[in-house]
Amino acid sequence: MGEKTGPPAAAAGRAATADHPGSIRNVVLVGHSGAGKTTLVEALALATGAVGRAGRVEDGGMLSDYDEIEHRQHRSIQLSLVPVEWGGCKINLLDTPGYADFVGELRAGLRAADAALFVVSAADGVAAATRLVWEECAAVGMPRAIVITHLEAARADFDEMTEICRAAFGGDDPDAVLPLYLPLHGPAGSDGHRPVTGLIGLLSEQVYDYASGRRTTRPPDGAELPLVAAARNRLIEGIIAESEDETLMDRYLGGEQIDVKTLVADLEKAVARGTFHPVLAAAPAADGSRQGLGTSELLELVTGGFPTPLERAAPAVTTPSGAPRPALACDPAGPLAAEVVATSSDPYVGRISLVRLFSGTLRPDETVHVCGHGLKDRGHEDHDVDERVGALSVPFGKHQQTVGQAIAGDLACVAKLSRAETGDTLSAPEDPLLIAAWAMPDPLLPVAIEAHGKADEDKLSHALARLVAEDPTLRLEQNQDTHQVVLWCLGEAHVDVVLERLRARYGVRVDAVPHRVALRETFGAAASGRGRHVKQSGGHGQYAICAIEVEPLPAGSGIEFVDRVVGGAVPRSFIPSVEKGVRAQAERGVAAGYPLVDVRVTLVDGKAHSVDSSDAAFQTAGALALREAAAECRIDLLEPVCEVRVSVPDEHVGVVLSDLSGRRGRVVGTEQTGTGTTSVRAEVPEAEISRYAVDLRSLAHGAGRFSRRYARHEPMPSHLAEQLHKMTNSQA
Repeated sequence: MGEKTGPPAAAAGRAATADHPGSIRNVVLVGHSGAGKTTLVEALALATGAVGRAGRVEDGGMLSDYDEIEHRQHRSIQLSLVPVEWGGCKINLLDTPGYADFVGELRAGLRAADAALFVVSAADGVAAATRLVWEECAAVGMPRAIVITHLEAARADFDEMTEICRAAFGGDDPDAVLPLYLPLHGPAGSDGHRPVTGLIGLLSEQVYDYASGRRTTRPPDGAELPLVAAARNRLIEGIIAESEDETLMDRYLGGEQIDVKTLVADLEKAVARGTFHPVLAAAPAADGSRQGLGTSELLELVTGGFPTPLERAAPAVTTPSGAPRPALACDPAGPLAAEVVATSSDPYVGRISLVRLFSGTLRPDETVHVCGHGLKDRGHEDHDVDERVGALSVPFGKHQQTVGQAIAGDLACVAKLSRAETGDTLSAPEDPLLIAAWAMPDPLLPVAIEAHGKADEDKLSHALARLVAEDPTLRLEQNQDTHQVVLWCLGEAHVDVVLERLRARYGVRVDAVPHRVALRETFGAAASGRGRHVKQSGGHGQYAICAIEVEPLPAGSGIEFVDRVVGGAVPRSFIPSVEKGVRAQAERGVAAGYPLVDVRVTLVDGKAHSVDSSDAAFQTAGALALREAAAECRIDLLEPVCEVRVSVPDEHVGVVLSDLSGRRGRVVGTEQTGTGTTSVRAEVPEAEISRYAVDLRSLAHGAGRFSRRYARHEPMPSHLAEQLHKMTNSQA
């Protein structure tokens, strides 16, 4: 790496293509917001000749952040694919958002990729969320490399940042995280800052000079070579430690000079296996006509060290009914198996599905089976349909470049699959398959919405269905208890994007309204009531009287109705009418308008009239009796309580426990779940954690995660219930 040359092979206007999986590299860029991922992608596109100037397409749009919302918010909000060609390989660069609210896009990028580039800013360091993603990649053995950016910053220090990366990512083996190049600095400017003008290869011992705006190679001078001796020796030892040749270390320690080609071959194998993680440097060019520093070295690592799709195992596959199937092989001649990793809508083309092919070959105009299962809890119904594929293309900025086919290992965009959703499987109709969806974050921030006007209300349902199909991290809830439409999102920025897309893409304006939790009412003590519904205004009248006794029951009992009428005081035909009236009133509530639960209602007496009694009259009398009983005793408000699990680094446990206590939470227990990580289990009223997805991020500096599930309803504290009663009465 550093010895190869890779002249640009792609040019704007022609789609990057591959005719064999061995010539494909799928690489996802990971890093916190502002680390420079998008800038790096565009610098790589410029270096390969995929664009003519500064990483921008002819109409001035960006290759990655071309969405109008991304322009307004000045950050990436969605997964984007930028295919380039270098050294005979097609490289699919997957640029992902760095902001935590869009981690669903990152997870999709990880599913589509075979290797990851972790982009770390020399000015900002390693974010806690980036460490978490590194651990996820390590758990599945995904090959990783590190790119240190923002070397042009005044306080940037490559050596210091390398040590930070070794500590953050090295784990038990920090010597598996080592630089391949060291930056060389030019003369100091008027501000005293020495800009990085080139790199020196630790293995090749060559200088790659970018001072002229193009990469040139020269041997190091006498002052440069001693600067890298210690780093070179450490790198060689790190590579040899990962070598499959067990004699190599003994030969090296014995004084033998190991051939550079042998070291490069062992390095590339170790990187592809995911056991060695090289550190590289990159800096954008100030002028669009100049080549960005470190881009050639990075492209050489990607093509030489990162694995091909042939070297990575495909996800497990079953039939739509769940029966196991043999493991997929990355074979263009094999059975078709592709997965939708992203979905977008184009105002002219319609729905566009970005798919990763794990097996087979996909061609335009052929029929495929679209299968989606296992996401009912997110509002995605199971579906199995056959659809005809539209045009196949690869993206180039906001434009699509048509291709004739897509083979196993590649990524492509498919037009006009009207039923395909993110996470769905595409396969042959005669041999339908299902690829299990990847792990997606659970949206835990609720926002209740209402249509702004009648015209918006007519379009809202369709627009929400389209958004949910595109974004599996968005959950739509039609709450039957509060009668609210609730969008569950990952954070406030996610909410902003969803509402903006509703307005800009579908022309639907909505208003965010306070989110209500599903409260309940119950009797605080036994009570009795008498319902009298007697009306006579000429002709057929209404006559029904019933007496009931009400007693509280244990939580979860619901409503019990018992008939203890003797002597036929209430005719048998009208007893179901009383029960119906009681249950209808219980559903409407008896105090604050929330459903009544966990009581036994006993019908003990009543009166009827041979002519004027009716089903409707006894329903009314039953409801009146329950309301009278409620007026005679204390009515308790019940609030939902959730079981919450919070996973945070040990240093944040204290502040998390204190915060949970301030939310009326009861801590059930804590336990160590990994090195330096603690899991906190607590029971917290739902009303207190509606914004916990946002608050925990602040408390744990982005390193905390939590899950929640409904546990039960419990009595609300009397002072809070009283406040709610007053609020309800004032609104009434």
